[in-house]
Amino acid sequence: MTGFAEGELTRDAFLDGRLALWQPRDGYRAAIDPVFLAAFAPARRGQRVLDLGCGAGTAALCLGVRVEGLDLHGLEIQPAYADLARRNAAASGIALALHEGDLCRPPTALRALSFDLVLTNPPYHPIGATAAADPGRDRALREADASLPEWIAAALRRLSPGGMLVMIQLAARLPAVLAPLDGRAGAIEILPLAARGGRPADRILLRALKGSRAPLTLHAPLILHEGDAHTRDAESYTTAALAVLRGGSGLLPGAR
Repeated sequence: MTGFAEGELTRDAFLDGRLALWQPRDGYRAAIDPVFLAAFAPARRGQRVLDLGCGAGTAALCLGVRVEGLDLHGLEIQPAYADLARRNAAASGIALALHEGDLCRPPTALRALSFDLVLTNPPYHPIGATAAADPGRDRALREADASLPEWIAAALRRLSPGGMLVMIQLAARLPAVLAPLDGRAGAIEILPLAARGGRPADRILLRALKGSRAPLTLHAPLILHEGDAHTRDAESYTTAALAVLRGGSGLLPGAR
């Protein structure tokens, strides 16, 4: 994929304008998922953090706004998106070391490093799902070079012993997320995300400690919107959701 022309980009505000990111007008565009992913990461100053499959850098940079002094890295297979991540990091004044390559065969410089924390938003749809019209969006949303278990295994390889994996995925794929963690990570915490009260969660946030044998914790769902149904074209986020999306707060104890 070649780089994006200026006319193919928009610059969008995140965290109530504290972060402004260039994104393709028609390709894969980050919305709220990477913001919640960053909020679920209990990072601390001085830690080395990898955003695995970082796209334009949204999750890593949202985390960098909330927690100063991190050693942030990103791995992205699509060069045009890696270029956007570099541009976004430079514009935000947040240091982000970008590595280009395949997560199953990472660049030598990345293989030499281990991380305290790995953030990741793997593709939501398996190989064989209907393809998106835009190639960049399709690569971000549908598995191509790595299945979900392979993606999780790659994330665990990049972690130091006791390091933390933090990810977001469709709730329907939770069994496929848990299977590759069995015997390899524990202290699993799951935070379901539900669009409205009384509805099933459609996404889950998960964090797990490499090498731990501690039991799993299933938290009460985070409700994103007020009311039982969408009734008008106006913002309807709950106070808890706005604390993350506008206020940049962390989610649950430990996510400072």
